[in-house]
Amino acid sequence: HPDGSLWFTDPPYGSQLYEGAPDAAGGPVNVAGRLNPRIGQPAGFVPLKRELPTNCYRWDPSGALDIVVTEDQVPDPNGICFSPDYKKLYVISTGKGPGDTGPGGKGEIFVFDVGPDNKLSNQQLFTDCVIDGVKCGPDGMRADVDGNLWVASNAGRAVGYSGVTVWNPAGKLIGRIRIPEVVGNLCFGGPKRNRLFMAGSQSLYALYTATQGAAPG
Repeated sequence: HPDGSLWFTDPPYGSQLYEGAPDAAGGPVNVAGRLNPRIGQPAGFVPLKRELPTNCYRWDPSGALDIVVTEDQVPDPNGICFSPDYKKLYVISTGKGPGDTGPGGKGEIFVFDVGPDNKLSNQQLFTDCVIDGVKCGPDGMRADVDGNLWVASNAGRAVGYSGVTVWNPAGKLIGRIRIPEVVGNLCFGGPKRNRLFMAGSQSLYALYTATQGAAPG
């Protein structure tokens, strides 16, 4: 953000805290054999909760951390993106993930107005990401200089629907890039920010576009 703050989502996956089952049992003082027998964190870490609530947060340069969108507003928040003028905030609600104790999202994108004080208002459903009756589950997203959203798409086994979907600021589908893999994230790059990089499940794809990604990426 231009004011130096960082806006981010905290998805419910918890992979940074779940150590899994060790191959061998531990000793008398650590029967489970985990790095930290209480919560599975590396030794020396102060015992903490496994997860912060799955909200959207704003970290201020002063060090303050504020909740800007709650789990109740957007279940399982994942992808997050500003409009080019920073007056709109888009948040993706993904499906239920590992470690999630909530009901799970529905694979939708929500939009908020951003006030001059960074307060959000006027929450609206931007799109349900359904194309031809197929749910094209959203993940990562980026905006271009015209305010269109380029969204990574996961349509599961529906052939021809995974890849990238492009939505105008009114929430209308205006373009698609079909890729033979699930796409989890994307970004604009290159000297002119006109090259789109797409992270597939096993491959990295790139193509040049007729637009540019909104700065800084």
